[in-house]
Amino acid sequence: MIKNLLEKLFENETLTYNESKSVLLEISAKKYDDSLIASFLTVYKMRMPSVEEIEGFRDALFDLCLKIDFDDLNSIDLCGTGGDGKNTFNISTISSFIVAGAGYTVTKHGNYGVSSGCGSSNVLEFLGIKFSNDYDFLRKCIDKSNITFLHAPLFHSAMKNVAPVRRSLGFKTFFNVLGPLVNPCQPKNQITGVYSLELARLYGHIFRNTDKNFSILYSLDGYDEVSLTNEFKLINNKSEQILDSSYFNLKKLKQNQIEGGYDIASSAKIFMDVLNDNCTEAQKNVILANAALAIKTISSKNITECLSIARESLESKKGLNSFNKLLSISK
Repeated sequence: MIKNLLEKLFENETLTYNESKSVLLEISAKKYDDSLIASFLTVYKMRMPSVEEIEGFRDALFDLCLKIDFDDLNSIDLCGTGGDGKNTFNISTISSFIVAGAGYTVTKHGNYGVSSGCGSSNVLEFLGIKFSNDYDFLRKCIDKSNITFLHAPLFHSAMKNVAPVRRSLGFKTFFNVLGPLVNPCQPKNQITGVYSLELARLYGHIFRNTDKNFSILYSLDGYDEVSLTNEFKLINNKSEQILDSSYFNLKKLKQNQIEGGYDIASSAKIFMDVLNDNCTEAQKNVILANAALAIKTISSKNITECLSIARESLESKKGLNSFNKLLSISK
């Protein structure tokens, strides 16, 4: 099947929803060798998948994944696609703890870095957080700390068949695009950063076909989060806007002020420095901006109030407390 689909793709045609879903199910079942899988992934390096293709790929992974039923919770996931190549510290992961510290339920989906030096799983594992797919453990994490971490490989075991190919290719593939779309508990709220304007628009179409409350972020200078270094695109259920640091009443930053994702140890140090409110003003403000937008997504409060809630969570160490509780459950 995949050879016929490759011929179709080489002719610049797109796949149907059913073709996309079927081929990813077959790839996940290890029906093809690595060279064919690499060819298939490389096609989507040259063009963005269509909405139908992404929805087919997403639903194939949902069919195969270990699902977690948190339907009784009004939770939010904060994640980015990765792949922006900006070597920032773990902004969405730290922001998740600030949001949890503010009293909102966070069901964060994450993975090891593939196209970056330090993904959310890398830094949390380094700091001692336990990864599990056991429902009772995950629920205990939420009950005690307002946050649980869903380490993607424990829920999407089928993806391990493509992991070696992704590593050998070394560039972002459509699996970077899929990651934020396949949280195994399918939270009702989501804030997601993406690495291109084209992808922001694609996500807008995909999320509008669901019943989520969502915010999609893309900084116009290339970041997959609010970087405060430039204007950013915000797409949500109601509108599309171009905003900048003045939206938060915060200073514009320079790119070198939010770098820090070069290796796991240095990323972990920044992670703890921020949660301890022992960081630079730039690091603090970029976290506050992203956490505030997440709070706005789940609560619909105005951005000034959301920023104040985020600041109180960070400065009162509620975010740190949420992290420490999660760490204690991991031991």
